Amino acid sequence: MSTQVENILKRNQLSVTGSRSRILQLFLEQPGALAHGDIERKAGEKFDRVTVYRTLQTFVDKGIIHTIPTADNSIRYALCKDECAEGHHQDHHIHFVCDNCGNTYCLDDVVTPEINLPKGYNARHSEVVVNGTCKDCTP
Repeated sequence: MSTQVENILKRNQLSVTGSRSRILQLFLEQPGALAHGDIERKAGEKFDRVTVYRTLQTFVDKGIIHTIPTADNSIRYALCKDECAEGHHQDHHIHFVCDNCGNTYCLDDVVTPEINLPKGYNARHSEVVVNGTCKDCTP
């Protein structure tokens, strides 16, 4: 287990367990977002579906990872940056979904535009997802 994994878990007041360590390590190694099935496969047979689900939910609740909705109504998960905290995500970036390879990326350098809602509307969350071809798939 890496020191970085241990530090992230301890900073978020989480005990260091095998499932948490392995799943967090997957996010640190992955440049894009991961689907639940990807995580199950990469974590190995050691952790059942419920353990993976609970670990992901704990990470979302603590602001370690965030969810990204997809066009097929599934969810992908990506590592949060340092601005996220327990119960309060700061995901002011655009998510990019490649039509060719299917990978989802957080484009941290592209800021979500401010949306001015009419009087009486209060935004809780906004999400910008851009579809196209990623840099690895563009000829």
